[in-house]
Amino acid sequence: MLKFMLFIALLVSCSAQSAFAAVGFREMTLPDKQGRPMHVGIWYPTDTDRQPVMLGDTPAFRGQPVVKDAEAVTGPHPLVLLSHGYGGSWRNLAWLASELVRKGYVVAVPDHPGTTTFDMRPPQAVLLWKRPRDLSRVIDALLSRRELTGGIASDRIAAIGHSLGGWTVIELAGGRFDAKDVMKNCVTQFGSLYCKIFKALGIGRDAASTLAMGADLSDRRIRAVVTLDLGPGRGFTPQSLASVRVPALVFGAAEDVDKETAAKLDIAATNRDSAYLAQYLPSATTSYALVPGSLHFSFMQPCKPGAAALIEEEASGESIVCKDGQGVDRNAIHQQVAAMIVAFLQRALPTR
Repeated sequence: MLKFMLFIALLVSCSAQSAFAAVGFREMTLPDKQGRPMHVGIWYPTDTDRQPVMLGDTPAFRGQPVVKDAEAVTGPHPLVLLSHGYGGSWRNLAWLASELVRKGYVVAVPDHPGTTTFDMRPPQAVLLWKRPRDLSRVIDALLSRRELTGGIASDRIAAIGHSLGGWTVIELAGGRFDAKDVMKNCVTQFGSLYCKIFKALGIGRDAASTLAMGADLSDRRIRAVVTLDLGPGRGFTPQSLASVRVPALVFGAAEDVDKETAAKLDIAATNRDSAYLAQYLPSATTSYALVPGSLHFSFMQPCKPGAAALIEEEASGESIVCKDGQGVDRNAIHQQVAAMIVAFLQRALPTR
């Protein structure tokens, strides 16, 4: 496995890909006859000279400048799908979407029904095996509607996920999750707090859901994956991980969130999950790095000064989303991670 410092050599290649001055953004809703309509945010390169607006800017979180519904630069462009964590949304990784668009990528982020800030319905939340399919549905939609993005290169598609989103993209790459085994030895392997979270997510709920989670949920159009402090990860079978044939970049947080906070916020991830993933994925095509100074939420959008106090007033304990390692600036973490991801994607996706 490659360690963190080995990535420095890759960063010099980041300037090789063409850059775009402006980031376009539009939203759409994908209908679904089975009752799972889905909101999708789409970022794409544009040459417009229209003035940008701040997207996702709140009293607590910094937004990103975008030009809404601008005309897209003609492609085909490589596509990156982003998958948010439990209770998250398209806003969480907007900082990364903007960075990737400036390098020429189109980025699409669905709000996963049942596990997004805007929709936390338990009946949908426990259908975790539908999360990978959500991303496949987005690929289908974008390939069929060129006007949304300027065109997608069907042989240059990657997926990046944070937390439960990391679990989602590993499923897309061919990982298979053994819910039965996880719940059989849950307390021994994970501890009682994590087992409580797993049950809330419907893991091992019944025979039908266990079978659905263990099925092959991969999408052969995915050519590379990146995980950002994924969880749960230790339920993937070593055999399925060893059989993954696409390049993978695995990031772990250098420091774990304490167990009490993890249980309160339904965080089923520690850097042990990322280490497990890196251990069993093919060593020749997998890179692994613990990001210095990072915690689980360091991969989310930047917080404004005073944001922690504002969040604490609304929801006790949840100000942890703004906490990073002592003396570490989240923007610096983002710059580092984005540069490493761009370098990885340039190498992993086929070039023309």
